[in-house]
Amino acid sequence: MSGVQVLTVAADDGDQRLDRWLRRQMPQVTQGQIEKMCRKGELRVDGGRVKAATRVQAGQQVRIPPLPDTPAPAPDIREGVAADDEAMIQAAVLWKDEHIIALNKPPGLPSQGGSGQGNRHVDALAEALRFGYKDKPALVHRLDKDTSGILLLARTPRVARRLSEAFRARETRKIYWAIVAGVPHPQMGTIRFGLVKSAGHGPRGEAEKMRCIHPGEVDRTEGAKRATTDYAVLSALAKRAAWVALVPITGRTHQLRAHMAEIGHPIIGDGKYGGSGQENLGDGWGAQLGGDISRKLHLHARTLSFTHPVTGARIALTAPLPDHMARTWKTLGWDPRDVPEDPFAEE
Repeated sequence: MSGVQVLTVAADDGDQRLDRWLRRQMPQVTQGQIEKMCRKGELRVDGGRVKAATRVQAGQQVRIPPLPDTPAPAPDIREGVAADDEAMIQAAVLWKDEHIIALNKPPGLPSQGGSGQGNRHVDALAEALRFGYKDKPALVHRLDKDTSGILLLARTPRVARRLSEAFRARETRKIYWAIVAGVPHPQMGTIRFGLVKSAGHGPRGEAEKMRCIHPGEVDRTEGAKRATTDYAVLSALAKRAAWVALVPITGRTHQLRAHMAEIGHPIIGDGKYGGSGQENLGDGWGAQLGGDISRKLHLHARTLSFTHPVTGARIALTAPLPDHMARTWKTLGWDPRDVPEDPFAEE
């Protein structure tokens, strides 16, 4: 068993998640060990308790408790990960260069690990995305497990940090496509409800959700954060459902799903916010359309544009719809070529 160690975050390693920073310093430490040390208060930054997702800054001191003498094996895509998963994640690559990888993440694949996930999540499968480079690419942002579409990974901490800064400064442009119950009115607008975490049930807070808060109550509600979403209706199926484009101006957890449900137009297939057992007879509400329409979530990160942090070029990416959404579009007679990629752009 090693003794207590205190490491200082280097200048080039600042502004990244504590768990990612620590696993780069000590590859033998597992994600589960890091989360356990955080829960017990054994892993500290500048003397304070932290979570695995806490961002460390250059110059901060990280206290690491004694670790077992026998190191855990370094992550290996060949151990605990099926070969077809390795092929799947490589086939999901939408675009890449020597600094960045963009995936078209399949629905049902978590961005990061959690209870019972094992190695079947993007962060673990990224071991198969080295493509001859030394380091495993790191996630820059996340998508919900059941949300498909564009997800960026960076090959180095410096590129990851610059991309993260661009997301926080809203210098990127993300447009999602979704089908919602009913047809929002007006057909283009902005949703400004704040969001606060609502505890779920069970010992680990299962079924945790985000609850919408009126903008005027956000500052008086503990834990609430302001959130803004732009939406535009691209096409409608009578009053039954609508194809919408969504732009998350802020990037809160479950923001798009909670916002659309709050205005009475939940995203089709959203059992958490739309109520999977509710009928959808038109004019909004009810997360299922029935018939040949899949019960899976119909939310897809369709386009992403950003300034390349190394070359300075403006990169614009478009991700094809996943199979279940493509089938729905075909069933409803909608064609992605019939709408502008950015319906919010000024002509």
